[in-house]
Amino acid sequence: MAILVDDDAEVRDSLQELLRSVGIESMSFSSAQDVLSAKLPSRPGCIVLDVRMPGLSGIDLQQLLAAKDIQTPIIFLTGHGDIAMSVEAMKAGALDFLTKPVRDQAFLDAVSTAIATDIARRAALAVAQKNSALYESLTPREREVLSFVVSGAMNKEIAFGLGISEITVKLHRSNMMKKMNARSVSHLFNVCQSLPADIQCRLRIASAAGKPIARPGARGHFAN
Repeated sequence: MAILVDDDAEVRDSLQELLRSVGIESMSFSSAQDVLSAKLPSRPGCIVLDVRMPGLSGIDLQQLLAAKDIQTPIIFLTGHGDIAMSVEAMKAGALDFLTKPVRDQAFLDAVSTAIATDIARRAALAVAQKNSALYESLTPREREVLSFVVSGAMNKEIAFGLGISEITVKLHRSNMMKKMNARSVSHLFNVCQSLPADIQCRLRIASAAGKPIARPGARGHFAN
């Protein structure tokens, strides 16, 4: 799904016809205000923005969408762009900055890439949410053990760091691995890589607070 935002009706109609010719659905708006008041589709897609429009500019809309945590990839398509403007847009997260007139294939390639990017982002978010729920199911002690394991600690080191027996560590570690659906330590690392940044930060802090955890020459996933 491509969302077109341009105050020029001819441009909107032309782009929609082009997208339709390759099977890409689209919807269009004549102003940034219309976009902000609309309920945007929740399906994967991209937003194609003109820069200069009556009222809010495309750059303004980009900032407002970011403030609303709308992460749909943005492509700028404008006849009034310059280098400074393109740099500003790209720094703010725009995926591409095209100038009018644009070649049909260049536009279609940009839209296809943006939609594919959004599909990948949504898939990664779904995995992160699933694994976050798994993490939240752990007991406080199991979370402590997890932080040691991903830092490369052996059971003896975990036992020393937590002040518990090695047998107890093994029990907590087994329960933690099952709850995280981790088949191995390397798989657990991959699961942790997909966790939200705030949880990964907690793991780093917890593992640092529980030192000594790293053996000479050993590096866990969260080692610095």
